[in-house]
Amino acid sequence: MLHKLRQAMGIRDDQYQLIGTLELDDGFFSTDKKPQDKDQPQKRGRGSQKKSKVLVMAESEPVKDKTTKKGKPRKVGHIKMLVMEDLKPDTVTPLVEKNVSDDVKIDSDDSTSYNKLAEVVAEHKPKVVAKEDINKDLPWVHLAISNAKRMLLDVYHHIAPEYLQSYLNEFCYKFNRRYFGENLFDRLLIACVSFKNNLRYYPR
Repeated sequence: MLHKLRQAMGIRDDQYQLIGTLELDDGFFSTDKKPQDKDQPQKRGRGSQKKSKVLVMAESEPVKDKTTKKGKPRKVGHIKMLVMEDLKPDTVTPLVEKNVSDDVKIDSDDSTSYNKLAEVVAEHKPKVVAKEDINKDLPWVHLAISNAKRMLLDVYHHIAPEYLQSYLNEFCYKFNRRYFGENLFDRLLIACVSFKNNLRYYPR
């Protein structure tokens, strides 16, 4: 039942595209090995079978008076977090094209994963981002990644990779409606009723 609720959250957020100026980066989330990788030697680092790749995008407009009330140089809007099979440009670019407006401006690091983004958005400004400048240049995507990891670490154990998107749907849905207060439950109920025919069965 919880997975169906999370799926409804994801379907609802799929109705919207991100707009304006965006931060974009990828994150790696710890998950179980896929069944086909169980007998393979364990890899380390970015290629590890126990790391799922996630594309993270956040509406992030620079503020006029240098920082927000929370000390951030940019003001955050909505976010999206999408699980990917790999970090190849031919994987990343269609995901971005589908989930953002074609007139957006994207700020990212200079990863080769993003070298085709200029083909699908109005402007792409890749930049070499030093580790000490992450909170200045890409503050919200990295805060979203760290908060999502903390949520999973506190509550869940041994997450199967096929369920990671479901949990990220929940995180993004709540983040994007962080000011809804008591109305959050009612809005989720409406989403569940609206998309009830699209919800798939999750086996135990």
